[in-house]
Amino acid sequence: MNYLVVFIGAGVGGVLRYILSYFIQKQFPPYFPYGTLAVNLLGSIVLGLMIFGLDEKDLINPSLKLFIGLGLCGGFTTFSTFSLETFNLLKDAEFLFAGLNILANVFLTVFGIYLAYLITR
Repeated sequence: MNYLVVFIGAGVGGVLRYILSYFIQKQFPPYFPYGTLAVNLLGSIVLGLMIFGLDEKDLINPSLKLFIGLGLCGGFTTFSTFSLETFNLLKDAEFLFAGLNILANVFLTVFGIYLAYLITR
């Protein structure tokens, strides 16, 4: 049953990732992967809210935790896409944008977890 819960969550997360990333990317210039950055930040906040706001306080059942944490957030966040986009920026000698992409994704997603931690305290 746990496999099914994670499977469904990942499917929902993947569809949400596609929709949000596509929408955000269309709002900004195409030379930087803003959509992936936004998805990674939002996914970090959602995961942090679930862990610090619900799980640590025993307010979430194990199946919902699997659905949100491994399924939804796992399907929603895009580390592999982030890695490919960073590689492509490097391949295209866009070293400034590659560096900005790495820094923004790493620091903002860690900040997203921290923000969720603060919100739940």
